[in-house]
Amino acid sequence: MFEVLVYVYENYWQGDACPELPQLGRKLTAAGFEADEIQAALIWLDGLNTAAQSTQIYLPANDASQPGIVQAQSPGSMRAYSVAEQEHMGAQALGFVSFLESSGVLPPQMREIVIDRAMAAPGNPLELDDLKIIVLMVYWSFGQEPDALVLDELCDDATDRVGH
Repeated sequence: MFEVLVYVYENYWQGDACPELPQLGRKLTAAGFEADEIQAALIWLDGLNTAAQSTQIYLPANDASQPGIVQAQSPGSMRAYSVAEQEHMGAQALGFVSFLESSGVLPPQMREIVIDRAMAAPGNPLELDDLKIIVLMVYWSFGQEPDALVLDELCDDATDRVGH
C-alpha cells in the first residue's frame, strides 16, 4: 500500500490535482500496481480525504461565539495515547510524532489525522518510514508542502547518517 501512496504523492503534487478515487484506481492499475495494493490504498485515501475535509487547521483563537467549532488545543495540554495506539504505532513512531509536534511543524489537528491514518495502516508496530509517508500524505491532503527542513527529515534515510 505504501508504494501506491508514494506514487500518488510523487505524481499528484497538489492534492486537489489528484483524480477522483475510481479514476485514480484505473490510473494505478495502468501503472502496474496490484489490485489488492490499489484497493487498500484507495480505502486509506478515502479516510484521509474524509478527515481532511472535516478538519479546520486554522481555528479561531478563543472565539466561543461560533457554536460547533472546536477550540484549538491549549499550549499546556498533552496528548495521551491509548494502549492500542501505543502498540500499533510503537515507540519510535510515537517519538517521531512528538518530535514533529514539539518542533512546531505538526499542529494538533494534523497530528490527530496522522494518528488516525497510522491506526488505519498495516504493520504492528508501524515502521517509521511508513509513518513518514503518512505524515507527507496528511500535508498533501491539505495542499501544503512541509518546509525544506521537515521535508528533508521525512525523506532522509537516517541509517546513512554519521554521528559527530
